[in-house]
Amino acid sequence: MISYKPGDWFTFILKIHKYETFRQLIPLMIGIMAYSGIIGVIETTSYVNSVKLIELTRSISTIYSILGFTLSLMLVFRTNSAYERWWEGRKLWGELTNSSRSFATHAYAILGKEREAERRTLASLIGAYAYALRYHLKGEKMDRDMLANAFDHPSLEFYVEQFLSAPHQPIAINRALVAYFHELNAQGAITADQFLLFRNELNKLIDVCGACERIKSTPIPYSYSAFLKKFIFFYVMLFPLLYAVHMSYFIIPVTAFILYVLASIELIAEEIEDPFNDSPNDLPTFKMSKNIAMNVRQILLGDHALHF
Repeated sequence: MISYKPGDWFTFILKIHKYETFRQLIPLMIGIMAYSGIIGVIETTSYVNSVKLIELTRSISTIYSILGFTLSLMLVFRTNSAYERWWEGRKLWGELTNSSRSFATHAYAILGKEREAERRTLASLIGAYAYALRYHLKGEKMDRDMLANAFDHPSLEFYVEQFLSAPHQPIAINRALVAYFHELNAQGAITADQFLLFRNELNKLIDVCGACERIKSTPIPYSYSAFLKKFIFFYVMLFPLLYAVHMSYFIIPVTAFILYVLASIELIAEEIEDPFNDSPNDLPTFKMSKNIAMNVRQILLGDHALHF
């Protein structure tokens, strides 16, 4: 995720970021400029009566303005729905952060200082869950090195082998947490009431996973996205036909600018509607995972050191 100062206007205006939509649209903009130039030459050198052509385009431009208003409404809906998905993802990771801290706080209070081995196991499992969820939402899995860093104690080596081959690592880690609390309850380390408290915390972790998967696996309907792209394309292609006779060769940069604005809105919406990848505008899930793991270790072990 890109960090920036909202009030630094000159940086925004003068600097072209390598991921900015302008770079992606350059080939299309060159093509539309060539098309606009051809239309401009035809209309400005046409043998058709220029007065009649102006009157004809002026009457049609009213309909074109209505189409522009319709397109603006569709783009507003598109950007709002995309940002809503991005913001929901951010709230879910905030909930994961708070739930993990609460989980660790309750565990420390209940287990006490004398059960360091149990606290170490919990710190590793909760921290690994955040990392596993981050990689899972990208369609990847934690490798051996990542798992070894999460379970950094010799007594926890068997967890590395257990989760390495798991098809769904967040579920595997959550299952291990549930089994571990059942074991603690059977040993008498926690009471039945305390076990119910932890069960609620465990359910929050799996709820976040399910909600993030819902965002990931449910994109904007294809028909809507395809129709909007076609609408933008034909709207831009019609612009030189209607206004070249009025604007002459100035139609070339104006048409390119209209394409840049409209297509950029769609490209930005496409990027932020899936907020769990590594694009510059996506959520910093790796940083948030690291903060969760550090917070949990600090609460349960008083340990600030992490090697991720």
